Amino acid sequence: MTNIICSWSGGKDSCFALMQAVQQGYRPVALLNVMNENGQISRSHGLPPSILQQQAAAAGLPLTTIASSWQDYETNFVTQLKGLKQEYAASGAVFGDIDLEPHRDWEEKACAAAGLEALLPLWQLERKLLVYRMLQEGIRCMIVSCNTHLGESFLGRILDDVLIAELEEKGVDVCGENGEFHTVVVDCPLFTVPVQLPACKKVRHEEYWFLQWE
Repeated sequence: MTNIICSWSGGKDSCFALMQAVQQGYRPVALLNVMNENGQISRSHGLPPSILQQQAAAAGLPLTTIASSWQDYETNFVTQLKGLKQEYAASGAVFGDIDLEPHRDWEEKACAAAGLEALLPLWQLERKLLVYRMLQEGIRCMIVSCNTHLGESFLGRILDDVLIAELEEKGVDVCGENGEFHTVVVDCPLFTVPVQLPACKKVRHEEYWFLQWE
């Protein structure tokens, strides 16, 4: 069985990609997340280490977090991949991207630099069918950041049929593949227990709304 590292955002796409990889016979051995420069919250999703650690513990996997600027992101990411490859005898890394070619190109480049195979089990799947599959296969997730087009009222909402319809009404991709929103997975078949989210408040940073965790 092939050991793999998961590029783990804490959101639905990376979680479902890992679920698919497991179904395909891969063995996950570690989760990797890149935080902002001060290491207090994750990039894009704004999740604190405490939530990511809960997810990792529920999945029974070790979590590595690295603090990085955008400028040093690739260098730091490749360095960590190399270290995890050696530590866990991994030969691949799984990513949750769906159809953005520049993302795939970057992931394949980073993995090649680390001597790993890039695995993208969600690649080219139809987005709306994919998001419904996620729900049907047991992912429970909540919006934790979104753009100002969606607005603060979408923060903290659980993804379900009603929310998917509202996202479509707003002209937003239902997977948020273009960065319109990000989620945190609070439960899924990989978890032994659901994640307990701390209290939070809504904050705006430039053109994005985030849940700021206490």
